Amino acid sequence: MGHYYDENPEVKSNQKKISYHFDKTRLEFTTDAGVFSKDKVDFGSDLLIQTFLKEHPPGPSKHIADVGCGYGPIGLTIAKISPHHQLSLLDVNNRALALAEINKTKNQIENAEIIESDCLSDVDNQRFDYVLTNPPIRAGKDIVHRIFEEAYEKLKAQGELYVVIQKKQGMPSAKKKMEALFNNVEVVNKSKGYYILKSSKG
Repeated sequence: MGHYYDENPEVKSNQKKISYHFDKTRLEFTTDAGVFSKDKVDFGSDLLIQTFLKEHPPGPSKHIADVGCGYGPIGLTIAKISPHHQLSLLDVNNRALALAEINKTKNQIENAEIIESDCLSDVDNQRFDYVLTNPPIRAGKDIVHRIFEEAYEKLKAQGELYVVIQKKQGMPSAKKKMEALFNNVEVVNKSKGYYILKSSKG
């Protein structure tokens, strides 16, 4: 059986449509078997979207990466709400990338690009103001920590990494790793066992 963090999931395709609301904005997403949280936008992603947009209301244009984007709920929602920003949605799962393209078109989003990338290794020529991730916990701690390391390298000065993670799925370890990389980390939101961690690059 394939996993959502595999490049080519082996599980049979079974597409479905779901909807997601942020304030008065409604988005519709096509999802499928073999991608993360196919039945609804998961609680952690929703908390990350809510937290980021509360901390960063519309303002000057910024370049934002959504790492492990799946079918696109985090990056595409932020792109829709904040059309002045430029979003780069990154994933290694080809099925997820195809869905993100469908969902970008379906929701009439023009300020996002969908990129096949193993973590952030395939965006060498780009630097970001913000990196957001709901990391693939089941891929293992090494992959999760690699996302943090590559985010540090790809962030501009004063750039910020936002991570959503459950306490029971490795939040203390993630927090320790982010502190070691950035020399700072803070919990900016938490709910129902999910934590939003933020580190700033000096």
